[in-house]
Amino acid sequence: MIVFSDMDGTFLTSTKAVSVRSLEALDALAARGIEFVPCTGRALVGIPPEVLGHPAVHYAISSNGAVVSRLDPENKTADAATALRLVPLAPESALAVWDIARDHDVTFDIFADGHSYLRRDLYDRMAEFVPDPSTLASMRWNRTPVDEEPEQTIARVDTLERLAMYWYDPSDRDAIVEALRHVDNITVTRSYPMNIEVMDKDASKAASMAWLCDQLGMSAADAVAFGDNFNDMSMIELAGLGVAVANAETEVREAADMCCASNDEDGVASVILERLSTC
Repeated sequence: MIVFSDMDGTFLTSTKAVSVRSLEALDALAARGIEFVPCTGRALVGIPPEVLGHPAVHYAISSNGAVVSRLDPENKTADAATALRLVPLAPESALAVWDIARDHDVTFDIFADGHSYLRRDLYDRMAEFVPDPSTLASMRWNRTPVDEEPEQTIARVDTLERLAMYWYDPSDRDAIVEALRHVDNITVTRSYPMNIEVMDKDASKAASMAWLCDQLGMSAADAVAFGDNFNDMSMIELAGLGVAVANAETEVREAADMCCASNDEDGVASVILERLSTC
């Protein structure tokens, strides 16, 4: 068995915490030598340190599958990790998305090189786009404000991973989503009701999950995958056991093999501990 889990809305509580029971589940996996792979839309640096540093965690999938990383056992931080698989977003695709977004009042997060960058004036306005205090605090923590235009950020980074736009006017959302239909070589998803996420057309959590399983001599049929939102559907559908938390989007719950309790009720931890008790 190998366990893949989304973070926000799934493994983490609504206050973005790792619960005591979730840590117990990680401890139980480590004791059995079973891998736990955080599989998130966040940049690698945004994965909570208590998750990255846990003995059950040796790999991470970030930026919605654009990056698979191996953690350094002596320094289990994002900046010391090694990227094993990259599915970068082409700079020309990122610029095409920016040309669309710049005409609308939205944020423009650039995920690159394990980090997330946001123009400082938009970083300072983030509360306008993200009303939930816990989500807002988390986003501020894992984003770096920069004093440059998005095209400058796109030009200077080494590896573009994905883009995100947060909106508060549905008309901006609708116009952007429609315009993105005409941009080649991208895929569009979301992990929050108020955002739009863009990656390379070949980047997905499922593709990186399958790749990592193969590298470890396993099959996706051996995997248990947990999620709550549209960016999790591909891995939930591919895994041998796809599990949606109770707070998941309706379509995600319908795609899953089973549902469990919500992220605030230790749903992921309960399933892990129950499966370990029977095998």
